[in-house]
Amino acid sequence: MTDSSTEPGAKPATVPNRHVHPDPPPDRETAKRRRRAVLAGHDGDAETARSLASDPEAVVRAAALGALDRTGALTNDELARGLADSDPTVRLRALEILGGPIPVSDLLMGLLVDLLVDPVAEVVETACWTAGEHPEAADQLVNSLVAVAGTGPDGEQPGHPDHLCREAAVAALGALGHELGRESVLAGLDQRATIRRRAVLALAAFEGDVVETALTRALDDRDWQVRQAAEDLLGMDTDPN
Repeated sequence: MTDSSTEPGAKPATVPNRHVHPDPPPDRETAKRRRRAVLAGHDGDAETARSLASDPEAVVRAAALGALDRTGALTNDELARGLADSDPTVRLRALEILGGPIPVSDLLMGLLVDLLVDPVAEVVETACWTAGEHPEAADQLVNSLVAVAGTGPDGEQPGHPDHLCREAAVAALGALGHELGRESVLAGLDQRATIRRRAVLALAAFEGDVVETALTRALDDRDWQVRQAAEDLLGMDTDPN
């Protein structure tokens, strides 16, 4: 059978991709204000950046948030407003900032936990990465990350419906190394290959017979990257020489 999408003149099949932004580009005035915000960050002009932080357009608010961070003038309250913004573009930029080496207040940590159940999958994925950058707050984050990663289709929690979110959550649980995340990491070894790769690497943060057993089982995984990671963690020398 011939795939009609390969016939001459046929319209190529569209593969859904949530990282593709279908929205039209900003109009000229919005683009100018966004440029002002970006330049303010590079010029150290916190006053201009702050004046644009409440712009009606999300792309400008996101740029202003980044500019304030670049100037070193961003306050916790301003970052909190970014994390709670109505537009995911701004929430994503705020999460990127929160993932940096900055002290995190209880307010910001609470907002991060909220974003792990955000209705936008890309925000949840980024929130998982941000959470993994803060092992000092593992006790506050681990249960929410487990809810995203899940404990397998037969477990009590199936995890987030988006596999990229589950993958990011497994990686974050490995970064945190909290014992309560071990079950979800182990369950990741029974999911799709991209998640299995994350899971086998995340097991480096855990110890015990069940971990050794899981790594040994991963040596026979059909994905070569999973097998290679398991060999490395088990300290196996596969060089025939």
